[in-house]
Amino acid sequence: MEKKKLIILILLGVLSAFISVQTAFAISDAYKGNIYQMGALKPIDSVLKVKVGQAAPDFTLPSVSGEKISLSQYRGKKNVVLSFVPAAWTPVCSDQWPGYNIAKDIFTQNDAILLGITVDNIPTLFAWTNQMGQLWFPVLSDFWPHGGVAKKYGVLRSNGVSERALFVIDKNGIIRYIDVHDINKRPSLENLATALEKLKK
Repeated sequence: MEKKKLIILILLGVLSAFISVQTAFAISDAYKGNIYQMGALKPIDSVLKVKVGQAAPDFTLPSVSGEKISLSQYRGKKNVVLSFVPAAWTPVCSDQWPGYNIAKDIFTQNDAILLGITVDNIPTLFAWTNQMGQLWFPVLSDFWPHGGVAKKYGVLRSNGVSERALFVIDKNGIIRYIDVHDINKRPSLENLATALEKLKK
């Protein structure tokens, strides 16, 4: 069993490296020229308001596709991963979300949907995601009331953007995993895959 787990983690490590390379080559020079270089930021600048084992606060947000998405619509149907990222057109965010396209099987195998959330408005997210290429998951705008959902979860930073954070929520609406990550780095795909695997037990 341990050997099987080790093989899975090694494969995920290779996949993660592959994602980085593929993402780098997939982005056009014109797109790269539009990415705003923010420089290093304070790693964590918020106080978490939820914890593992607690019911995830519900919300309804507009998506880039034009529909309204509620967390509660997946209750009893899908595990949910919330991916909060700080801002459109920034380097790590522009690398993180396209990477989930290549890792889609990890979500499918664990009966999970990914919801991408930022505090940007819909027109900004529309332009940004179009430049990134087709994303398989809904992209939601937490623009107004500004950062309202990020604030509910305790990941709204003092400068008005959200932390780079992942929340894994099971089909009963209970938070099972939290990673409020260093805003300057992409969260570990391996850790997320392990958290999703645990939901099967």
